[in-house]
Amino acid sequence: MGLPRTLVNINAYESGVSYLGVIAEFEQPKLAVATEDYRGGGMVGAVPLDKGLEKMEATLTMAGHETALIRKFGSTSVEGVRLRLVAAYRADDGRPAQAVEIYIGGRFTEIDMGKDKPGDATEHKYTAALNYYRRVVDGRTEMEVDMVQGVFMVNGIDRYAEIMAILMG
Repeated sequence: MGLPRTLVNINAYESGVSYLGVIAEFEQPKLAVATEDYRGGGMVGAVPLDKGLEKMEATLTMAGHETALIRKFGSTSVEGVRLRLVAAYRADDGRPAQAVEIYIGGRFTEIDMGKDKPGDATEHKYTAALNYYRRVVDGRTEMEVDMVQGVFMVNGIDRYAEIMAILMG
């Protein structure tokens, strides 16, 4: 019998700056294959055809006012901000803790400054549209997506390599 690994703690880095003790929450991007239904002559029903990946978005909540992050808003580059999240997951069954690193690149499309009230906690929520995502578990890259460079790696297999090889001729 096993127990689930759950998040014990997390840290965020941007431009080498650690946000340990400041990061309050990280909402990971949803990973989804874009599909379009197709039904041709003689088919009994529709099948979903692979049309690439859906757009990715992540949200970072900071427990405080972080000027350096606010200054990243409005970037004219699709790669306006690069973040590295480091998380520790542990199961209470004696297995060692698992290190999970998440690398994201994109731009902040929204900053929700929330409400400010003297004596209350301050939280700012940063939403980022992503062009890059990489998930590393215990030092092994499990997934990497680079929307601009045409990389779609899962478990060490580049699922888009054949297409890029054709395009690069």
